[in-house]
Amino acid sequence: MKRVPPFPGFPHPSQRFSRFHALARAVVYQQLSGNAAGTIYGRVCDLTEHGSFPRPAEALALGEDRLRSAGLSRAKTRCILDLAERVTSGRLKLRSIARLPDEEVVELLTEVWGIGRWSAEMFLMFRLGRLDVMPATDLGVQEGVRRLDGLEERPTPAGVLERAEIWRPLRSVATWVLYRICDA
Repeated sequence: MKRVPPFPGFPHPSQRFSRFHALARAVVYQQLSGNAAGTIYGRVCDLTEHGSFPRPAEALALGEDRLRSAGLSRAKTRCILDLAERVTSGRLKLRSIARLPDEEVVELLTEVWGIGRWSAEMFLMFRLGRLDVMPATDLGVQEGVRRLDGLEERPTPAGVLERAEIWRPLRSVATWVLYRICDA
């Protein structure tokens, strides 16, 4: 921990996005380079009159074809539209989601088509500021544990969870440190 920068805290004070926006933006950026994702994100923003990411009702009004014209894949478009529909219909109440326990948040978010456990865990840590989340399936976390413990191979998700027990109730902080170990 002496070799990594100080823990910045979660959520970061510059969180300027709504919860819908944070989730949808994460979907846009999944599995793409930062530059490619930024280009597509900008094109999606350009679809609105205000030049920022569409709100849930705006995303639904834009529809699949317009969102796909900005460069979103079919899967990402489907995910964003399902998320927008759930938010506008009230089936997913993002305003009050922070009041729920971590596992309930994960359950609700993973009901959205295309949002998996990893995305829900990132939302818990970086958007809701939860301090005891351990994304055991994350390759960066697995690699961080491998390097920290001097292992030959990355541990399995079950191995990461077992190793991480000692870090409770600050496993999100440990996650951040494991990411920094991989950055070094």
